[in-house]
Amino acid sequence: MRKCYFDHVGTNPLHPDVLNAMMPYFKEEFGNPLSVYDLGIRARDAIEMAREQVASLINAKPSTVVFTSSGAEANNFALRGIALAKQSHGKHILVSKIEHHSILNSARFLEKSGFAVTYLPVDKYGSVDPEVVKESITKETILISIAHASSEIGTIESIKEIAAITKERNIIFHTDAVATTGNIPVDVRELGVDLLSMAAHQFYGPKGAGALYVREGLRIVPLLYGGIQEGGRRAGTENVPAIVGMGKAAEIAKNEINKRIEHCKRLRDRIIEGALKIPNIYLTGHPADNSDKRLPHHTSFVVEFIEGEAMLLMLSMKGIYAASGSACSSKALKSSPVLLSIGIPSALAQGSIVFSLGIDNSDEDVDYFLAEFPHVISRLREMSPFA
Repeated sequence: MRKCYFDHVGTNPLHPDVLNAMMPYFKEEFGNPLSVYDLGIRARDAIEMAREQVASLINAKPSTVVFTSSGAEANNFALRGIALAKQSHGKHILVSKIEHHSILNSARFLEKSGFAVTYLPVDKYGSVDPEVVKESITKETILISIAHASSEIGTIESIKEIAAITKERNIIFHTDAVATTGNIPVDVRELGVDLLSMAAHQFYGPKGAGALYVREGLRIVPLLYGGIQEGGRRAGTENVPAIVGMGKAAEIAKNEINKRIEHCKRLRDRIIEGALKIPNIYLTGHPADNSDKRLPHHTSFVVEFIEGEAMLLMLSMKGIYAASGSACSSKALKSSPVLLSIGIPSALAQGSIVFSLGIDNSDEDVDYFLAEFPHVISRLREMSPFA
């Protein structure tokens, strides 16, 4: 049976060159980067090389990259670290309604700690209107966080336009770029953001490695206290193999990004065209022809009369692996807040399915999917009491 992995927003396989780069740091080069002898110095040099590689991917200075354990940690660090650092200037924060749970739950934590949070609406495509951002700012606003793109519906936000507003008002602006970094060009200077989160496993690096870009000169309160690692911004002995892997993955992504975009976009468009031939299935997020507004490797649908989990299970029996909603919420067995926020009715939102492509996918994978998916839908509708 053919195996087709269409869940690259969930995670990616480790690139072989990344694995090769990591291997020495599990055994021979095991030194603690804080040690003053040669084993430690080589480990520290490896971390700094990785910092340069990650910084180059996003066009930043190496000193502005802080390594974390994940994109979720980077998001927590950004929101809570800036809120605590800036609370004497105000206690109001803006986030969109379709942020990742690591942003939304951090915002809820801050609300319980005395901060006020405004949850910004989105349109039917999941786009945040910069004018709504401007209108929602108060004298107390100290931080705005809008994801660069949604991993659930693929919508790319107008980050540059929002950043222009925040700069004018002297407000700190963070973007969760976990879904975009390594998948489309990400340039922190062009975007104009103050903080940016990323995760290695989204661009063929290892799990357990992430980073937060913190604009030079910006004060942020650490989440973790203890040692002097990461310039005093994140304590704890560094995960050297994972950091090395993230650096190598960033280097490869920078060199291959245009080829990856072209390859995935073509396959994505084939999936969208074929899937929409099935009755009562609807694309979520921006249409494929609006390329500047949709991730090139991402497509998502809602299907009437069927639950997303049932589709996932039956597709997996065919060797096709996909997702239903966010990887962090798909087991919650409730309607996706992202889909509800873009106006999808709760019953229809239950039929969410997401297909995300990668560099190893082929036309043969898409051919197989397009042959099997209609049969899966037909079979499930036969079983459904609502069809």
